[in-house]
Amino acid sequence: MFVDSHCHLNFPELSADLPHYLNAMVENQVSHALVVSVNQREMPQVLALAEQYPHLFASVGVHPDHQGEPELSVADLCRLADHPKVVAIGETGLDYYRLEGDLEWQRERFRTHIRAARETGKPLIIHTRSAAEDTLRLMREERASEVGGVLHCFTESQSVADQAMEMGFYISFSGIVTFKKAVELKAVAQSIPLERMLIETDAPYLAPVPFRGKLNHPALVRHVAEEIAVLRNVPLTTIASVTTDNFFRLFHHARAAA
Repeated sequence: MFVDSHCHLNFPELSADLPHYLNAMVENQVSHALVVSVNQREMPQVLALAEQYPHLFASVGVHPDHQGEPELSVADLCRLADHPKVVAIGETGLDYYRLEGDLEWQRERFRTHIRAARETGKPLIIHTRSAAEDTLRLMREERASEVGGVLHCFTESQSVADQAMEMGFYISFSGIVTFKKAVELKAVAQSIPLERMLIETDAPYLAPVPFRGKLNHPALVRHVAEEIAVLRNVPLTTIASVTTDNFFRLFHHARAAA
């Protein structure tokens, strides 16, 4: 069985035909999926999915791209996370690619999420784009290592992966690892310890080859695993087993909620 460690099944592209995508998960041996929050407004949708379906889990958090969102306090996030199907805080982090100007608000939001994760004991889902140095710095300053988590949809260097793993974090690969030009990322996927690896879709985005450019959905996480199995010259069952075990080890609240 495979687990999609990061998707957005509540987004309209997928929620409009949800039974189809849930059936596709079964057909492709994808046993569970983590539906990740990106803003406060949509958190009730994420929680409703997790409450309705035993094999879906939820997170609470506000994505760094969502400028102008009401800022949640540590207490707010802890209250929202006090739900048996919420297994993580995030996605949170830094993104200097899409936004310009004074981004101190992003850094403060990230700090708040890390503090909430430490308070709740629920791990972090971290997004970083064009901001690796500051992301790692804030992780260290806020002692993110005390709770751990995952750098999701990883596209950074081996050095960034190594520094994150030193803090107890996992590295999650998306469909990007199947792209022909993702040479450096493929090398990272070949080298990191299997016990620190997760797989994801980030659906509805970033569909893996041979579906690149089409709508992504959790069933396609199998193709991410297939690529990594080829890169590492190991059986597909090895990647399936290890990444599933890693998911439930990191998101330890999911075992009780499943």
